[in-house]
Amino acid sequence: MKRAIIPFSLILLAMASCGRKEATSQEAPIEPEAVSEEAVATMIELLDTAYESVALIKATTRVLDTITSGELGNYSDLYRTAPGVLAFRGNLYRDGDMGGKVKGRPSEIDVDWEFETAYDGRQTGSSQGWGGGSGWSGQPVYIEWPDSLQKRYKDAGHLAQDFSGKEILVGSLCSNLYFIDFETGKASRQPIYVSNPIKGSVSLDPTLNGNVYLGHGIPNERPFGAATVNLDSHKMIDVFPEDRSAPRHWGAYDSSPVRVGNFVFRPGENGTLYKFDVTGEKPRLHSSMSYTAGGHGPGMEASISVYGNYGYTADNSGYIVCTNLNNMKPVWVYNIGDDTDSTPMISVEDGVPYIYTGCEEDKTARGVVKYVKLNGLTGQPVWEKEVPAKRFNYGQKHFDGGFYASTLNGLGNSSDMVFVNCVKNLNQQDGTFMAINKKTGETVYEIPLGHYAWSSPVGFLNENDEMYILTGDCAGTMYLIDAKKGELISKKKVGANFESSPVVAGNSAVVGSRGKKIYKVSLK
Repeated sequence: MKRAIIPFSLILLAMASCGRKEATSQEAPIEPEAVSEEAVATMIELLDTAYESVALIKATTRVLDTITSGELGNYSDLYRTAPGVLAFRGNLYRDGDMGGKVKGRPSEIDVDWEFETAYDGRQTGSSQGWGGGSGWSGQPVYIEWPDSLQKRYKDAGHLAQDFSGKEILVGSLCSNLYFIDFETGKASRQPIYVSNPIKGSVSLDPTLNGNVYLGHGIPNERPFGAATVNLDSHKMIDVFPEDRSAPRHWGAYDSSPVRVGNFVFRPGENGTLYKFDVTGEKPRLHSSMSYTAGGHGPGMEASISVYGNYGYTADNSGYIVCTNLNNMKPVWVYNIGDDTDSTPMISVEDGVPYIYTGCEEDKTARGVVKYVKLNGLTGQPVWEKEVPAKRFNYGQKHFDGGFYASTLNGLGNSSDMVFVNCVKNLNQQDGTFMAINKKTGETVYEIPLGHYAWSSPVGFLNENDEMYILTGDCAGTMYLIDAKKGELISKKKVGANFESSPVVAGNSAVVGSRGKKIYKVSLK
């Protein structure tokens, strides 16, 4: 089991503090000490503070449940010990470490199976129909079910009798939640219709209570909002609808939710971070934090990452916000400058959590986008780098340049780097795969991609701790890369547009495309 590193000095300061301590953004970073995950689980509360930077937003905290304590209590990452990959990018840090393994040096990308979804042609105000397959960010869930739960689902008639024990759950743009046998590529259950297209990544509750948390992307039907599916009843059991009290009136939830302690956290595209108590039959809203910046409520499409009781979100106005998840009040705010859909990735280095993310060129027209490393305790930038990229206009549509993909943390012989896809749009709709030095922010190397990529890269280690990376682009091509050497080993045209991010199991990955297909590929 991995160790969750939490600064011990934060605990001491929390014990000494009384109420909210005002801190300046010029304060020196706290020198931390490492604490084991077991110790973290017994902590009461990390430092409750607010830096001057929170003045960049106007935040409002609402507590609806004054009886149930909002304290998280258990800070352990439930996803790291779950039998599979149950959350976007694998865990609370969203670092993409899914335990991928290969033997020796892989040289080929083989397609094991393909699964076809339905097609939703309902016209909306912004589209001629969202189709099928999966879109951004669209990562599937991979789960190895315990025998007792397999029996329960089979006895209820929900699970195929010849089920292999390993299952893929993936949300589709055709408004279905699909279930696929990982080994065979055949349907393991009947799909569950959830009324509206799913654009984001679904999340399976790591306590295995049967709940699947997902978000609607487009309002083809009402209610429209944050949905919960239960696998015991095999149906959608709850939808948290549009919140008319939110600062932005748009009910989509592309962000992938996570569970911490007894709560599930859902960032909304309405400028609100929601905290749901999930100890009962259905999620129950406990509290929320809404905010405005420049007089309007920015929407959050990036998924929330979590360190201790600090949650990190990013929005379409370029604000990265650290929130104390115990009391739902902001700790610090950083303005990266433009729309940020890339999920903040946490990397713990020498006991300190650092945030890696980048923005797009959407509202600005500077011809460059920013990628940053921030101190996760204070919001102070360690380094900031500018990358050439621009918005590309095509007829009445436009494609933002910059970072849609989330960052992959380096593993093994490449642990000194982070990796990310960048949409350049400098030569039509081109993109690049980037390796960045974690200490300096310098670009170690770039590998040009045939087309831009929104899909996030995933990593594999061999028996010698050598790292290999798999990533896909919007034209349906997959790339196999030697992470340390920066060498493109192989590329293969697999399907249509890979906007979605892959989920990894062993030497294989499952990923959806915009072409009605879900693919399983293996590295050999």
